[in-house]
Amino acid sequence: MHIKLINKFLFFDNYKIKCSIGKRGISKKKVEGDKKTPAGVFKIKSVLYRKDRIKILKTKINKLIIKRNMGWCDDSKSKMYNKLVKLPYKFSAEKLWLNNHTYDVIIILNYNLKPIIKNKGSAIFLHIAKKNYSPTNGCVAISKKNIKILLNVINKNSKLIIN
Repeated sequence: MHIKLINKFLFFDNYKIKCSIGKRGISKKKVEGDKKTPAGVFKIKSVLYRKDRIKILKTKINKLIIKRNMGWCDDSKSKMYNKLVKLPYKFSAEKLWLNNHTYDVIIILNYNLKPIIKNKGSAIFLHIAKKNYSPTNGCVAISKKNIKILLNVINKNSKLIIN
């Protein structure tokens, strides 16, 4: 089952759900820090989640519990660029344990992972949207309720299609 992003909505099964995308729209030429959501077809790699906030998470996707010292490297000078890292980290990394709820559930998309190309963009996730669906820095974001629905129907062969 695949998910399609069209005009700030995700479509899958019989669902049409509102989402937010990068502040500067969608681009085929994503670069680090441009605040654009990359266009393409991306496999769902895994799910990270906060066990203290999400007690039970049902999904067929590999999942990993987010710990306080987890980050995602967004510094193209690091050999760990666009990878999970342990904080504190000597290069720039996005903290995954946040006080707000946007990273309570993170679906890792296969964007710029094999091979990793420096400065092509990092930490492109599908995660929980803010209440007002404000734009992201390049990720796709949906409500917590909808992310749980999505996780129930996707599997390791599912893809997110962004045009």
